[in-house]
Amino acid sequence: MKNTVTFILSVVVPLVIITLILRDASRENKLLAELKEEYSQPHIPSVDHSKHEVLQRDFDNPHEITATCISCHTERGQELLNSFHFTWEREDFIEGRGVTYLGKRNLLNNFCTGIFSNEATCNRCHAGYGYSDKNFDFTNQYNVDCLVCHDNTGSYEKLRGGAGYPVPGQDFRTIVQNVGRPTKANCGYCHFHGGGGNNVKHGDLEEALLTASRQVDVHMGVDGANLECVDCHVTQNHVMKGRYYGVSSANTRRATCEQCHTAAPHLDNMLNTHVEKIACQTCHIPEYAKVNATKMFWDWSTAGELEDGRAFELYDEQGNPIYQSIKGDAAWQTNVIPEYFWFNGTADHFLLSDKVDTTEAFLRINTLFGDANDPESRIYPVKVHRGRQPYDPVYLTILQAKLWDREAGRGALWIDLDWERALVEGMKYLDRPYSGQWDFVDTEMYLPVNHMVSPASEALQCQDCHTRTNGRMQFVEGAYIPGKTTNAAVDSLGVLLIIMSFLGVITHAVIRYISHRKNKVVTSS
Repeated sequence: MKNTVTFILSVVVPLVIITLILRDASRENKLLAELKEEYSQPHIPSVDHSKHEVLQRDFDNPHEITATCISCHTERGQELLNSFHFTWEREDFIEGRGVTYLGKRNLLNNFCTGIFSNEATCNRCHAGYGYSDKNFDFTNQYNVDCLVCHDNTGSYEKLRGGAGYPVPGQDFRTIVQNVGRPTKANCGYCHFHGGGGNNVKHGDLEEALLTASRQVDVHMGVDGANLECVDCHVTQNHVMKGRYYGVSSANTRRATCEQCHTAAPHLDNMLNTHVEKIACQTCHIPEYAKVNATKMFWDWSTAGELEDGRAFELYDEQGNPIYQSIKGDAAWQTNVIPEYFWFNGTADHFLLSDKVDTTEAFLRINTLFGDANDPESRIYPVKVHRGRQPYDPVYLTILQAKLWDREAGRGALWIDLDWERALVEGMKYLDRPYSGQWDFVDTEMYLPVNHMVSPASEALQCQDCHTRTNGRMQFVEGAYIPGKTTNAAVDSLGVLLIIMSFLGVITHAVIRYISHRKNKVVTSS
């Protein structure tokens, strides 16, 4: 009997445990293998546009190109008219506001502050033609720019200051004959350059992703999965999955890790329990801006300074502008450790009509909703961009300056370097009240980090969070995190249990010793 028990404990039980582990590993490896197989298959176009007779011509007017596309793709124009990439506005419900219609076309930020009065230059990244002012016709399908998303030659270029129109003189015949599924280069044409330059705004989206290794991003790395953006940001009728919370508000149509990896992707069930409250990105994106720097601070209050009567610029060792007369001071950083916040997928935004609370240390340009008691909330990594931007100390509203114009003398700050005139022109364009006085307010903007996923071997480890000294979760509130959180009652109870356990062991040992001595005496007698 003793030998049987020994055999079961020493051989059978370990084999069962190993079998269960290998079975789980096999299941996970099978899932990963299936994903790799699925996404390793090159996309094969179903149409060769170079064979279409209607495209065997030269095009002088970009609207003609759109009309030609729609002549075959008959419903796509109307689909684009309902796409956020074209409308730059969504109908969303915001807690405390109700149903709203917000987006890039009417929201503020603390980078270039907003498109108002600056449409001709900002809207180079609009998926349309001619969005030069607030009177743009969003109902005309021939204003849609098909090529900015579907050009596969890599040569299509939009005109700076051209309100979305392309640079004249391009070989449009070749371009239209080589359209297809959007690539990273198509998406990155705009999304890599938000805020006025490569990686300025997002920190996790930049040109390096076109050629990066899997060490930078396991999904987009050329030696990794080499995915295209649309592999995750899947589209139905030109409505795309994905939310950028600088302009979005609702927890709908989000692109998530769980789409592919499920809600229980780990072999270790303890790690899977973390997924309930910890976003995948929190552990798997330990840092962002891994190649090129991202802007972390923008101080508009110092803009306008001159050197020898002329505008000037200063650069850091990496070539990033740390002062520009037209933009003010800036701070940049690479390999940035994110900040961490509870987030449930919904957000609010500071509107032009909202009032600045000067008793607060800073103004939130957007607010990520969520807390530890919200079952929909998880802890997410976030880029926090801090800035200083103009506001009206009388009306207590954020001010929009006119930044750009084609000519000098029209009040554009980037040309005339005159704050007073720029603010007058910007607020006049918006038809908003302006007292004529201005000051600057500190602001923060919160951008969840979703890209630049590191290899699994570089994911955060237990000690990165479960520590009381400089841990990743040191500023996360509302949750008891073992090793990080101090709670007098819990700590005292823990110490008491340890002492009682120790005393129990000692007491047990003493009793056993006394009992043994008594038995020995009895036996001797």
